[in-house]
Amino acid sequence: MVANPARRSNLAHAALKILGNEGPRALTHRAVDRKAELPLGTCANYFPNKTELLLAMAQQIFELLAPEPKRLEQLAGLATDEATAAYVKYVTERLLEHRYLAAALIELRLEAARSDEVRAILAPVLQQGFEADVAFHRERGLPGGSDEVLLLHHLVNGAVLDAITIPMRPGLDVEDVVSQAAKRLTGTT
Repeated sequence: MVANPARRSNLAHAALKILGNEGPRALTHRAVDRKAELPLGTCANYFPNKTELLLAMAQQIFELLAPEPKRLEQLAGLATDEATAAYVKYVTERLLEHRYLAAALIELRLEAARSDEVRAILAPVLQQGFEADVAFHRERGLPGGSDEVLLLHHLVNGAVLDAITIPMRPGLDVEDVVSQAAKRLTGTT
């Protein structure tokens, strides 16, 4: 493994842009090199096989989607009955702000459904993220537990999929819809 963390991160980010904007067929080592504006062969040097590249992408995507600490501070000041909807709205906002990352995450999940090898890479990353969300939910004293967090995940995933593909209601404010649905799910409306 080549030890230049910044370059590895740059390559993984370039790969996510390709996957999210162009789809899985466009994701090749050479395409990643071109997108990252690096000499041909660089991606293959850092990630000799697709499995290693996909693992780096799975890890990188959540780093890129991480919440801003300042915004979390602001949200922490909300009353409990408003907080869940506000957090869920913020997650949706981040995903829609970076649509290529949302699309890349969906593509990674679709590939995991077709490939045991990709599933083995992606499942632990998704599970860790879910467990972190449940812990965050509990630490903040938000209503419900892991079942409610799972429902909120499904809510956001479905709303984002609809928004970045063929919306059932074009022009709808997806963030507000998700916020309202979160209030209903948690009984805070």
